[in-house]
Parts: sequence; C-alpha cells; structure tokens
Amino acid sequence: MQDASAQMALLQFMTCGLETTAIPSSIHCDHLIQAYEGAESDLKRSIVSNKEVFDFLESASKKYGIEFWKPGAGIIHQLVLENYAAPGMLMLGTDSHTPNAGGMGMLAIGVGGADAVDGMSGTPWELKAPKVIGVKLTGQMNGWTTPKDLILHLAGKLTVKGGTGSIIEYFGPGLDNQSCTGLATMANMGAEVGATTSTFPYSNSMREYLHATARGPVAKAADEISKTGFLQADKDAEYDQVIEINLSELEPHINGPFTPDLATPLSKFKQMVQENNWPTKLSAGLIGSCTNSSYQDMSRVESIAQQAKAANREAVVPFMVTPGSELIRATIERDGVQSTLESVGATVLANACGPCIGQWDRREAKNEDNAILTSFNRNFKARNDGNLKTMNFLASPEIVTAMSIAGSMTFNPMTDILPASGNSKELKFEPPHGTFLPTEGFIPGDTTFAPEPTPEPIPETPVQISPSSTRLEILEPFKSHFENPEEAGELPKMQCLMRVRGKCTTDHISAAGPWLKYKGHLSNISENTLMTAVNDEDGKVNSAYDFQEKTTSTIPDIAKRYRERQQPWMIVVDENYGEGSAREHAAMQPRWLGCCVVLGRSLARIHETNIKKQGFVPLTFKNKEDYNKIDAGDQVETVGLKGLFAGDLNTPVSVKVTKKDGSVLDIPVNHTLSVDQLNWVRHGSALNAIAAAAAAK
Repeated sequence: MQDASAQMALLQFMTCGLETTAIPSSIHCDHLIQAYEGAESDLKRSIVSNKEVFDFLESASKKYGIEFWKPGAGIIHQLVLENYAAPGMLMLGTDSHTPNAGGMGMLAIGVGGADAVDGMSGTPWELKAPKVIGVKLTGQMNGWTTPKDLILHLAGKLTVKGGTGSIIEYFGPGLDNQSCTGLATMANMGAEVGATTSTFPYSNSMREYLHATARGPVAKAADEISKTGFLQADKDAEYDQVIEINLSELEPHINGPFTPDLATPLSKFKQMVQENNWPTKLSAGLIGSCTNSSYQDMSRVESIAQQAKAANREAVVPFMVTPGSELIRATIERDGVQSTLESVGATVLANACGPCIGQWDRREAKNEDNAILTSFNRNFKARNDGNLKTMNFLASPEIVTAMSIAGSMTFNPMTDILPASGNSKELKFEPPHGTFLPTEGFIPGDTTFAPEPTPEPIPETPVQISPSSTRLEILEPFKSHFENPEEAGELPKMQCLMRVRGKCTTDHISAAGPWLKYKGHLSNISENTLMTAVNDEDGKVNSAYDFQEKTTSTIPDIAKRYRERQQPWMIVVDENYGEGSAREHAAMQPRWLGCCVVLGRSLARIHETNIKKQGFVPLTFKNKEDYNKIDAGDQVETVGLKGLFAGDLNTPVSVKVTKKDGSVLDIPVNHTLSVDQLNWVRHGSALNAIAAAAAAK
C-alpha cells in the first residue's frame, strides 16, 4: 500500500477488530512528498507538512505488524520489484500501477483499499475470470527503441479500454533480450489500456535481477519450479486475442496529449505538432518515476547526457530526475550517473512519486499553454502540475532527455542535428547505450528508510489520530439503503444529479495533487468530488443545477445539498468511467454524499469493483444510445434488483425514468453483481457485510 491509499485502507481495516494482518503487508511513503527545489529540501519539507499522516501510518504499522517504508525509501512499485516480487506470486496493491511487478513473472493486481482489507483480514478475494490477450514479440529492439516504446505503441493499438477485463500475457522470441526492469515498464503501463495485469514467462533476466537484489534463494526456487513446466506458458496455449509486434520494426513513440493512447511514431511527431498547433517549444522534461527509473534507464540516459556534455550543452528547459528508490539513487550516485546528469542541468528530486502524480510545486507556466515531456505513465489533463492547459506527452527517458537538451517539440533525436551556437558544438546524437545491472552491484544507500523485516505486531500500540485533525477521520459505517438488509429490494427513488460527458477518470472524480493531504478524511476530501468533470448538458466543468433551489453551483456543493436533504441521487456517465488510478476515494466520496447508482456506457474494472465494495450499484446501458435519455433532475428508480437479491442473477434489470415533464421511460441495463457483491450492497458496504457475518457467528 502507498501512503495516500493506505490511510483509508487502514481506517477500514481498523474496523475489523483484528490484531494483525492475515498476510504479509507493507506501506510505502511515496505519494505525499512534493517536488519543488530538490531531493534533500523537498523531503524535509514534506516530512514536516505530513507528520501527522506519517505518524498515523507508522503507529498503525507497529500495531498490526506491517512493514513500514519511511519517506525517502522510494516509490512503492520500484521497492516491490527490488524486495518482494517473485516469479509465480499473486499480489494485491492499492495502486493502479501495481502490475509493475509483473515484470518478475507474477500476477500483481491493483485494487481499492477495501479489496486490500479483504486480503489483510483473511477474507477470500474474488476477481471475475479475465480474458487473456496474448502479445507475441518477434525481432529485436535496437538503437533508440525501448520497452517504453513497445507499451506506448500497444496503447495506441488497444486504446485506454482495450485491455479491460483482460490479462496481457507476453510471449515469443522477442522476449529473449528484454531485461526484467524493461518488462516491468511494459507491465506498469498495461494499466493504461485497462488491463487487470500483465505477465511474462520466467527468464534469465529475472534470475539475474533476483541475484543482484540479494534474493538468490528465490531465484533458486524459481529455477527448480520452472523445470516442471510452471512459470511458462502452457504448450498450445490459446488466447482470446493475439497481437503480434515485430520489435525490429518498432520505432520510438510519443503519446499524448491528455490521454496515453494517442500514439505517434517519433518520425511523424513533428508533423502532428504542426497539424494540431501544439506548442513547438518544450517547457519541461521529467524522467524517472516508477515507470522508468531502473538502473538500465539511468545508464542509457547518462550516455545521452555525456554526448551533450562533450558538446558543451545542457538542458535548455527545467529537467528533473526522479530516482525510483534509495537503492537506485545511491547506486547512480556512486557510479557517477547522477553527477553526469547534474552537469547538464538536471535537478534530482526525492525518491518519491512527485510530479508524476501531481506533487509538483511548479512555479512557471501558471495557467499558460505549454508542453511538457515525461517518461511517466499517465498524462490526463492537469495531472502533473494542476494546469489544464499543460499538454503532457509520454516518451522514453532517452527521448525526453535528448529533447530537453534541444528544447524543442519538433526535434527528432534520431535524425536531427543541433547546430553549433556560441560555445556549444554541433551535436548529432548517437543511439543511447547502457547496462541492465551495475557492474559493481547495487548499494543500499541510507538503510534507515527500510523497515524491520516481518515485524511482530504490537497490539498495545496506540494509533495516532487527533480528534481535531483535518487530515484523518475515524470512519463511520455507511448506512444500508434498506431498513432491513435481509429484505433488500429496489433502491430508493433517486434524482439524477448530472450526465457526465466524455473521459472521466478517477483523477476527475477525486483529484490528487493538493488534495492528497485529505486522503484520510472522507468528509473533507469529498469537497473535490467530480470537480473537473464536464456536465454534458451545458458543457461546463464543475457545474450542476439544484432543481429545488433553482440555482447553479459546483458539483460537490450540489451533492452536499442532496446529502443534507437525505435525497438519494445517481449519475449518468460515458465510456470507461473511472479509468486510471485505483483510488477508492472516487467511489467512497460519491457514496458518502448519497450516490446510489452509477449508470454508464462502460465502466473501468477497478472502479466498478470499488463502487460495489462501498455498497452502491454500478450499471451499464444495454443500448449505449440511451445515455442521452436521462437528464439532470429526472427521477430514477431501479426495476429488477429485488429479483437479484432474491437469488436470481438472471433477473432482467432496468431503470424507470420519470422525466421532468411527467413522461416515463423504461431503460434496460446490465449488471455484473455476484451473490457476494449483492450482499455488500444489501448491507451498505463490504465492510458492513463482513461485520454482519462476524456478528452472526
């Protein structure tokens, strides 16, 4: 768990009354560290400003026997790869990029905090059987092409919802020369196509990485198991879909802006910039993060920086480097990689998420049109710096570095030449090169960041939550929609709050950035609910209408008014609603405000599960064109849920819509509720259902 999502996960776990977790668990402090000046000062400032949250997480970790990685240790996904990931393992993580660990030939699945509580409390965890997309790789990467380019290319093929409900399994001879950390990059960004996770057959590079990170016994066990045929694809394995990619023909890609699936080959990017009137001047370059901060990434980037240094050049825009862990930071410092990057103008940030998740105190380009290039994994509007006008593009760290030195969005590092100017020599970049692992091995750096391995729980430890805190709040159980849960039927009559237009990610539903400070305080963070969503009826952002008071206000304000009136409400949403991060706040906030139903054209997997976990109902239109038939202010009633609660999962479900003019529509809908999930809705949440079952024993 990371420090932003762990707060709510622990607050929920605390309601279970257990003395320890049922499975090994860890917390990683990476999301709450804000980037501004540089690693040392940023880390100190963030520790001070987030002290009460870190104290809460550390005290809860001691109480329940959870490994606690302190601020500065690194990003959860890099630390998992270095310390926990093992071939054949199944792991849950409260972050959408948990699949990063799939680079170790395992199943690593991103979930909401309530799902994590299932695991920590020993409750069986379920997942709808996924489809399997096979990606066959042939050929061999060369020159500037990297694993990042492969997943950027694949995102363009599959789109942001093409992997929904599926696991991506890579196979073929093209895997033979891929590093374990390169595979992790590919698995990491599988989240961007909606995949449940991504995985690979056990390989030599995984074995080498396990030995390099002091896990020789794990490598030995994997070697023995693989001899029996496990950790490899079954012979004649069948896939629901197969995509073939020839790595020899693959070229670098740049994806964006505003969506990770708008994929453009580098050779065509200049034309795209010109045709779309995107900014030609680059305003910042950022590399690293959980997606691309391996030693191999950093060593290849250093080879580009060395070329620039030899030509008396440096980055002409702000150029920031985020090490993924203290292990990486200390090793690249020892090997001179860090000093080389700093010599061409790089600012090395703290070992944390930083700008990738919006923790960037950016002082320039405020509310201005501008373009940034990052090696991160996600590029939704305003995600990195809070500026809706910042066009954010994704690329490999090698491309980001070269283009930061050029300062231009139309510069092609593979073909273009930087002319001599002043003391700077003419520069034609040679293809980057580097090594998968450091020749002298990794060094741990500051070991005080790391936890005691497998700590024993200390039940008498007081969990630190101040009653007057604005950042942490003890959870009150959600009330059931039904007076008697055992007689559950149709949901109460609801009013449609709004119809959401177009892309609405979990960032739109529950923004990160400055709002991360309220992750442990449900009523406070609910003030940002859907605040960047677009109202389809007027095209405005963060706008809704109160039909009782006949006034327009912000979406969270109108939702709060409904809550105060005890008026149940629902929303209509578009395609792939809730794509993006695993943050369960995007489900908890609407639930706390009184939402009973989310009805959409399609829903993203993790978010749909999170909605169910919090005790309200996700539905989808049988006919997607019906999206336009429900307007804000319409009265909506469910028809058929009573049959589902009675045990007939094949009962037809629809919604009865009473329009403002009194006319009535019956709109057929689909559901994916299982018997267990209906029980969550019956009781008001999954946690309530667990408590009810425990009380019945």
